[in-house]
Amino acid sequence: MARSLKEHATKYDPLSITLPWEDPFSEERLTVPLIFTTTRRGAIKRATFDDKSWRPAVKAAGIVPTRSTGMHALRHYYASALLDAGESIKALASYLGHSDPGFTLRVYTHLMPASEERTRRAIDDLFQEPPSTG
Repeated sequence: MARSLKEHATKYDPLSITLPWEDPFSEERLTVPLIFTTTRRGAIKRATFDDKSWRPAVKAAGIVPTRSTGMHALRHYYASALLDAGESIKALASYLGHSDPGFTLRVYTHLMPASEERTRRAIDDLFQEPPSTG
């Protein structure tokens, strides 16, 4: 995947584009480099991407398009992979563009790995006898 993205970025320079952030009717704008653009070098609308690219690819792979196979599911997969690897909620919130880590925690807490064993191990390690110095 990384090699394909690098080849794409080499062939098609990222396009800096200024877009509304969060609310399309807000005055707030953010300039970002886009790796993928429309044929007219504009931002790809989510609905257009879903209808023209994502769902046809899902169908071609022999998968029934549903909410659980939608593009947004990849965001949840990304979040769960990072949480499983031990990434902090604060860092995950930043990566997902959430300004409030509490929101991220409320949305993704069910994906966090169970910590009972990790907790037991930490306390066991704390109270182990120190190695003898004999």
